[in-house]
Amino acid sequence: MSDQKLSSNQTDQLDLVYGLNDRPRPIIAFLAAFQHLLAIIVPIVTPGLLICLALGVSKEDTNMILSMSLVISGIATFLQCKKVGPFGAGLLIVQGTSFNFIGPIIGIGSAMVAAGTPVESVMAAIFGVVIAGSFIEMGVSRILPWVKMLITPLVTGIVVLLIGLTLIKEGLISMGGGYQAMSNNTFANADNLIMSCTVLALIIILNRIRITWVKSSAILIALIAGYTLAGFMGHLDFSGLKDAPLVQVPTPMHFGLSFSWSLFIPMAFIYLVTSLEAIGDITATSKLSNQPVDGATWMERIKGGVLVNGANSFLAGIFNTFPSSVFAQNNGVIQLTGVASRYVGIWIAVLLVILGLLPAVAGVIQAVPQAVLGGAVMVMFGAVAASGINILSGIHLDRRALLIIAISLALGLGVAQVPQILEHLPELFRNIFSSGVATGGIAALLLNIILPETKK
Repeated sequence: MSDQKLSSNQTDQLDLVYGLNDRPRPIIAFLAAFQHLLAIIVPIVTPGLLICLALGVSKEDTNMILSMSLVISGIATFLQCKKVGPFGAGLLIVQGTSFNFIGPIIGIGSAMVAAGTPVESVMAAIFGVVIAGSFIEMGVSRILPWVKMLITPLVTGIVVLLIGLTLIKEGLISMGGGYQAMSNNTFANADNLIMSCTVLALIIILNRIRITWVKSSAILIALIAGYTLAGFMGHLDFSGLKDAPLVQVPTPMHFGLSFSWSLFIPMAFIYLVTSLEAIGDITATSKLSNQPVDGATWMERIKGGVLVNGANSFLAGIFNTFPSSVFAQNNGVIQLTGVASRYVGIWIAVLLVILGLLPAVAGVIQAVPQAVLGGAVMVMFGAVAASGINILSGIHLDRRALLIIAISLALGLGVAQVPQILEHLPELFRNIFSSGVATGGIAALLLNIILPETKK
């Protein structure tokens, strides 16, 4: 969401039941926090689950990664709501694992596995890059005005659109049963298509029901229905629970640490874009909380929120999970409940940490067949692409802008579909342009600087 689409006019304020600094009674705070949890728990664990399934990570390690996704999201949510020194926006903000990084991690990680690199070494390289990239975002939080001038909504919209479009392939693979189904010749069989299409159809139907809480929980409700259907069809696999401990003790650098330049280049660019996305989401939360959306207070909130984005991704790499970002889902729940109290966010944080420390929760989530998950991720990935379109729709699309969009999308999607175009380039350039998101994003950034704007 672009912050340029949000007005600084504070006359149109929401009639809140609980304002930013109000303290609801515990039962009210818990119920409000639970509604947020329904909207966010699936998006928090889905990126890690998709990456682990694609790279062939063991069930035990997958369980640990999913648990840490919840714990790290809880820590970040606490910092965003509580605001500790320069860390946090001091608003009811939920933070969770970002979908933006799935494409490069799966694409380059899969190539490393196919080249014979052990999965554990691939994970070590991924988490090393997650840690290194987090410093980019923390640095961006200190120079936001300059970065916003360089990476405009046009560039951001193109990159977010490319992220969504390049993820569609992974969504279809999940609907067919995933990479494991490809290897055992069950891909896109009747069972997998029935499960995935049932979940997809339920999400569409539930989103048309005029009950707000049903809409906000549509993905979770559809997944529970798909989970139940998979049980009746005999496709639930609880082997991930077999050796799981009662409590998941966080283990720093479980896989060790390594580094990959081919992964770092696209990840670095996505860290920049994720920082700018956070500006829009934090601004939206500030507006819904009847707080300023310009001026010194607003800028302090933005800087603190983006700083937590980066710092929490650093923690994520240390504790074996993937980069996190500010979630937009909580804004819908604030509108639904009229509760903007940041103390509700602390309840959300505590619930996330508790769930993350219970491996049984991750084990139950891991048992879901990938086809069931595929029906939901197609909607989630499509929503990422739609978010990019929404950003682009808020700017003036003159001939210059349309030319930049056309070239950037053509190069980005072209490289994603025909990576062989790079095979005769030097290794450095192959590393830089191997990701469609990086190729299209760099093209958009350079063209936006080089091509002069038309005077209005």
